[in-house]
Amino acid sequence: MSPFDSFADLLGPANCLRAPEDVAPYATDWRGAYKGVPVAVLKPNTTEQVAEVVRRCAAQGLAIVPAGGRTGLCGGAIAPPNGPASVVLSLERLNRIRHVDPRDFSIVAEAGCVVQNVQQAAAQAGRLFPIQWGAQGTAQVGGMLSTNAGGIRTLRWGNARDLVLGLEVVLPDGRVLDDLRRVRKDNSGYALRHLFIGGEGTLGVITAAAMRLAPALKRVESAYVAVPSPDAALSMLGRFLESGAEVIGFELCADFCMVMAETHGVGLRMPLPTGSAPWYVMVEIAAAHASVPLRQMMEDTLGEAMEAGEALDAAIAESEAQRQMIWKIREDYPDCSRREGPAVGTDTSVPVSAVPDFVNTAERELKARWPEGRMAAIGHAGDGNIHLSLHAPAGQTDRAAWLDRAAEMEPLVNAIAVSLGGSFSAEHGIGQSKRHAMATHKNPVALDLMRQLKATLDPDGRMNPGKILP
Repeated sequence: MSPFDSFADLLGPANCLRAPEDVAPYATDWRGAYKGVPVAVLKPNTTEQVAEVVRRCAAQGLAIVPAGGRTGLCGGAIAPPNGPASVVLSLERLNRIRHVDPRDFSIVAEAGCVVQNVQQAAAQAGRLFPIQWGAQGTAQVGGMLSTNAGGIRTLRWGNARDLVLGLEVVLPDGRVLDDLRRVRKDNSGYALRHLFIGGEGTLGVITAAAMRLAPALKRVESAYVAVPSPDAALSMLGRFLESGAEVIGFELCADFCMVMAETHGVGLRMPLPTGSAPWYVMVEIAAAHASVPLRQMMEDTLGEAMEAGEALDAAIAESEAQRQMIWKIREDYPDCSRREGPAVGTDTSVPVSAVPDFVNTAERELKARWPEGRMAAIGHAGDGNIHLSLHAPAGQTDRAAWLDRAAEMEPLVNAIAVSLGGSFSAEHGIGQSKRHAMATHKNPVALDLMRQLKATLDPDGRMNPGKILP
């Protein structure tokens, strides 16, 4: 009897994939940057099945690569090409909302729940699940937590980690850590959930999470603002934070990024003409009560910013369709950027006050090293997470040649961010792509502690090998 026959007996033949055409979608990431063929793809339906799969993999010496919606950007859900024999453990069938408690402002969802479905379940209960980013219609809760995903609302509600009350996790030996309690205060020792949030499946498999909800937003106002510089944008951010409104989004976008969106976007309408300013800000304010005078707050704050020279022009959304268009531009930008041609990207963060210095320093250094390149800068200025990328000259389509030419761009930008007290990984995780940066920039004592934790919980190194640790 083949070892995989036992998996088929446990999960059903349709949930134990071995044919090359069935395995292929799980063998590469959505960008096509990472490839690694697992020996099988297993799709359990319950936490108990996950635990049994983990135990059987341990007995057979198989490594486990947990996978969710597979929208990650760092190759974290792909088997390493030269690694041990691995199975992909897809959590897509663990997709139940177990509990919604409006009075407690909490929700319990399984790891395979699509993030957008969690948002909808919260909305049906009159509440808000506040995390938001472009991939939310495909990304799943397990992957969101395993990478500690961020998004456009981190400014107000934090990254995924900040929304978690408790977790259910299958450990590398098959035991189940049931820590799904929804209490806000628990000083009963180590907060074990934080080992697995951001752990990318290297210490265990998240199967369910208890998460915070927020009051539903009754009023929302959005604006698209032309600004002369990142420094001006940061001053305007201070005005909005002091306005009395809840600032839930504040995105900084270089004009080049908006030109790409206008050129390659489908159905996108720019609120202000591209080329009218070097930078733009997308700002959103909100309130949980309908009587809050948000429109007046938006107009007053923008008026003050214009008088101070921090804003050059502004378009306030006059309808829900216009508001959604502003944020569609932001959410569609990554696809538009890819259509522009080859680019080297980064995922850095700095203290919010250091954003102007970071952008200006990076622009100066990149122009000196790659004068033919085109720098794009876009990101969550409200939390200091700015994504810089260096595009090949217009018309160049040879991706391999440009990646080779600009290979030192990412290390250079990472070093600038770290020198300003920032991080080389803000919201996308480490996966395979940033292990080199871990070796260069991560504190040696921190790395040592991480290795000790890995050796203690996963002594055989079977959980998502080749990820995070250099």
